[in-house]
Amino acid sequence: MKRIALFGTSADPPTAGHKTILNWLAQHFDWVAVWASDNPFKSHQTSLEHRSAMLLLMIQEINSPQQNLCLYPELSSPRTLETVARAKSMWGSAEFTLVIGSDLVEQLPRWYQVEDLLKQVQLLVVPRPNYPPQELDLWQLRRRGADVAIACLNAPNVSSTSYRETGDTEALTPTIEDYINRENLYAWHEAQKRAKVAH
Repeated sequence: MKRIALFGTSADPPTAGHKTILNWLAQHFDWVAVWASDNPFKSHQTSLEHRSAMLLLMIQEINSPQQNLCLYPELSSPRTLETVARAKSMWGSAEFTLVIGSDLVEQLPRWYQVEDLLKQVQLLVVPRPNYPPQELDLWQLRRRGADVAIACLNAPNVSSTSYRETGDTEALTPTIEDYINRENLYAWHEAQKRAKVAH
């Protein structure tokens, strides 16, 4: 049976951390379906189109020997249950693993029809720096029927949020940084431009 990882991410913007995760998933699954998503619990600064375009650039940067990473914008939905239904119509009887960052574990019980969702997928939690998965949260998910595993990988300590707040380009790969500059994305860009004009 084909093992498929489902990895939807806000990717606002995609960082070196996302790249590390995608690399790891490509080595551990037969196929990795990636998409940019709108998380109903977050606000987004950049359109879904731009975030998808950046994810596609990142996938193209990764030289996965199996060529098993692919962007699927059609899987994007604020309701993960709908995403899983779409994935099932595309791949039938594959074994699906939903990949989430450890920062989402606590909000997962509030997701739309979560019990239904947990019956249909296995969960893979990717540890994020400063967000260790809490045993109590994991226990509550398992109690609701979740099959939860923790990924053994160390993602770099970078985040989309800190990039948006500070413009710290350490978080980005050069390709993504070029795209952001070319498309003039993110508010601090405007502030930077104004500062240059003022001098």
